[in-house]
Amino acid sequence: MKYRKLLNSELGRDTVQQFKIKQKQPVAVVLDNVRSQFNIGSVFRSCDAFCAQKVVLCGICATPPSAEIHKSALGAEFSVDWEYFEKTEDAVASLRNEGYTVVSIEQTENSTSLAEFKAEPGVKYALVFGNEVHGVQQEVVDLSDSCIEIPQFGTKHSLNVSVCIGVVLWELLRKLGKV
Repeated sequence: MKYRKLLNSELGRDTVQQFKIKQKQPVAVVLDNVRSQFNIGSVFRSCDAFCAQKVVLCGICATPPSAEIHKSALGAEFSVDWEYFEKTEDAVASLRNEGYTVVSIEQTENSTSLAEFKAEPGVKYALVFGNEVHGVQQEVVDLSDSCIEIPQFGTKHSLNVSVCIGVVLWELLRKLGKV
């Protein structure tokens, strides 16, 4: 069997305007003090790919417009809705008021393995991802409804935040029967 790479024109991609009105997945991605603008751009791209409702940028996170965000987002910062909060705790309170269940992706006592996490249809999830060095702030973990941990088997026991987001979004949507 031979495989021919598809051209971009053959992929049937939505325009930004089509994406904006499209039904989104019940997920908001919260970045708690992510410092790398390239990571932030990658998050926008993943959220576009998985049709997340929005990205919530908090604390030291840079916001669009930014050349570094754009370099890795490839324009997804224009399609995906986003908000900014100075304090992640305020973002969590706002999302909870919008009906989201808040889940921190962090290695904690009593965390649930992503493999064992039971996603519930009809629930809106706010997934909180932390700083590249320090992870999710303890104060934010304390406000979470639950914590998910990605099983890892190497020496580092951590993934780049943008990689982590791709893994968690894919698995959550798979469990919800969306992919």
